[in-house]
Amino acid sequence: MAPPGSAHSAFGLGGLVLVGGTIGYFKKSSKASLGAGIVFGGLLISSGVMISKGDHVYEGHLLACSTSGVMTLAMGHRFLSTGKFMPSGVIAILGAIATGYHIQKALEWSPTGKT
Repeated sequence: MAPPGSAHSAFGLGGLVLVGGTIGYFKKSSKASLGAGIVFGGLLISSGVMISKGDHVYEGHLLACSTSGVMTLAMGHRFLSTGKFMPSGVIAILGAIATGYHIQKALEWSPTGKT
């Protein structure tokens, strides 16, 4: 069974971040890239799993929102300090889009919003 549509962004961005961190490690020997890729990619993929299972959809969107938000701030800061759009600017933009999307979905699934 395919995951619900709202999990796709978490899986997609998580996979992209995981692969990007691995590439950063092999191209530049950057342990920080590998560590961040594993941590942030793992958290985003975990949030996608939570959303897919259906038991913790709200919590999954909160995890995806907070993870992509922190990633956006970190990579946005890096982009502003280095001026290099690739990869920091790209990840900052994708993270900002994902943050907004998961905020909207978290509000839709909020337990306080349901009657």
